[in-house]
Amino acid sequence: MSELLWQPSAERSERARLTAFRRRVEERHGVSLPDTAALHRWSLEALPAFWAEIWEAADAVRHADPERVVDDPTRLPGARWFEGARLNYAENLLRHRGETPAVVFVGEAGERRCLSRDALRQQVARAAAALRDAGVVPGDRVAGFLPCLPEAVVAFLATASLGAIWSSCSPDFGSDGVLDRFGQIEPRILVAADGYRYNGRAFDSRPVVAEMTRRMPSLEQVVVVPCLEDTPDLAGVPRAVAWPDWLGDGPAPEPDFTPLPFDHPLYILYSSGTTGAPKCIVHGAGGILLQHWKEHALHTDLGEDDRLFYFTTCGWMMWNWLVGALFTGAGIVCYDGSPFHPDGARLFELADREDVTVFGTSARFLAAAEKADVRPRETLALERLRAILSTGSPLPPEGFRYVYREVKSDLCLSSISGGTDICSCFFAGDPTGPVYAGELQCPGLGMAVEAWSPDGRPLQGEKGELVCTRACPSMPVGFWNDPGGARYRAAYFERFPGVWHHGDYVELTPRGGAIVYGRSDTTLNPAGVRIGTAEIYRPVETLETVEDSLVVGQEWDGDVRVVLFVKLRAGETLDEELAGRIRALIRERATPRHVPARILAVDDIPYTRSGKKVELAVRDVVHGRPVTNREAIANPESLECFRERPELSR
Repeated sequence: MSELLWQPSAERSERARLTAFRRRVEERHGVSLPDTAALHRWSLEALPAFWAEIWEAADAVRHADPERVVDDPTRLPGARWFEGARLNYAENLLRHRGETPAVVFVGEAGERRCLSRDALRQQVARAAAALRDAGVVPGDRVAGFLPCLPEAVVAFLATASLGAIWSSCSPDFGSDGVLDRFGQIEPRILVAADGYRYNGRAFDSRPVVAEMTRRMPSLEQVVVVPCLEDTPDLAGVPRAVAWPDWLGDGPAPEPDFTPLPFDHPLYILYSSGTTGAPKCIVHGAGGILLQHWKEHALHTDLGEDDRLFYFTTCGWMMWNWLVGALFTGAGIVCYDGSPFHPDGARLFELADREDVTVFGTSARFLAAAEKADVRPRETLALERLRAILSTGSPLPPEGFRYVYREVKSDLCLSSISGGTDICSCFFAGDPTGPVYAGELQCPGLGMAVEAWSPDGRPLQGEKGELVCTRACPSMPVGFWNDPGGARYRAAYFERFPGVWHHGDYVELTPRGGAIVYGRSDTTLNPAGVRIGTAEIYRPVETLETVEDSLVVGQEWDGDVRVVLFVKLRAGETLDEELAGRIRALIRERATPRHVPARILAVDDIPYTRSGKKVELAVRDVVHGRPVTNREAIANPESLECFRERPELSR
């Protein structure tokens, strides 16, 4: 039984927006819904009515109401949502007015900038006018190669205001990685920074931008945002104009928002690309607007008095999720740089100084903070902080305990899980519910998630494949350049026809929560026993001597054997005594089946640019197979640590 770590007070539960929504549904539909679990059950039993309530509660600015909510929520793929509705995503995010801060930016070097709601609206109007002057029309693509700057938010919303399609990558991508993504969608306009800062160093992006411009014939204009220099030299970048010159300095025009169909493409996100060319995932404006409102307002309890911070880059879906919070009236806080420069308290200090109420990060960051012995509660007040969100990979029970022990004891720690594929969550937070160590609190409202056996049987209290048996509005419009939708269907609907197969390994708990064990395509299968890699990481990474780890299955004698790689703290050595301790701990915390056949030390562990361990690429290296897309890996040089290890040969 998992340990209960936090329970909201009756007063806190009572004033939550989720409680108000639940009571609204009870009154309007004549049902009794005593808790979030009951509300979730109703949201599936009356799926069209639930999404109609979300549409009304969100109170979106619309130019035409829908003829119906959904034609057939059981048709996967292909369900049609809110047909006939017309709205504009940017108009909804900019509907709040005044001098209240909308976007606060803090850079690694200490620089700080703030855009009020009115200032953001004015800058978006200027940028939209510049795009219109450049000939951008609905359906054109505008790409961003940017740090997590206010200009990224402005350029995105300006693009959306016209009905053009936004897509972004973080500037730490090399030219091949960017071209693997932007080259598929052929943008007309590129908005790029002159560089970025990370871990005390400045990196000039102009050579990469120049190469991209030469290799992408679709580009007609490159808008360069000053980041490292006030007036960067743009002589080496073809078709470049500086951001201030592009915006102009005359009177700000009135915003002009193009009314668009509910499913009009809003932005294109990319799969990690670690197993091949990245998939270009097209998301619709209306579905994203409603899904994010549900998650921000109900599952995260965000409102106009809140500030949401998420540590993310513009290349991770959590940036899109962060920006979407503007719809609730909350302010957002952006940070660009290393989270450990000059030390591991940096982001917590930012949260304290900027009055952050909801702090979002990755499980990897929390693990690193714990390893670095960061103890915010000893030096920081964090008075307004009431929730922490964690995603990117499963947060182990020890990560939960660290937060309550060393960060703050009275807050809602919500481990959330979804993906780029839906740009939202299958499992989300519950500000009115308890927090148990290692568990995600609840499935998202309206999300028909189940754990299935390989032969398609629903499982309870057992590990299985995460599936979604009903449509939701934020499922992709499709993939770019996928006529007929063949690649889209193959990605999610072939394993279990007519059902979304997400590719995560999950267990639904009796309390209504969930435990995520990582990607199912990296599931280990020694002697036919299915093992999630997170089941091994959890005990191993509690050891102070182990800084990080990665596990793969190696084909061996007609079976699979478990191989564990460990990155040790400086000065530590992997000797027989430590290897024995690791094996004993895994056996104690998991099962004898989980104990690795080999434990090897490495200097580094590879990660994707969104902070996920790259198990598949390491498995390919171990087996002597080529790694098809090194550009998707943040530190591809680390793969050499795993190549031709004599301990893995015969």
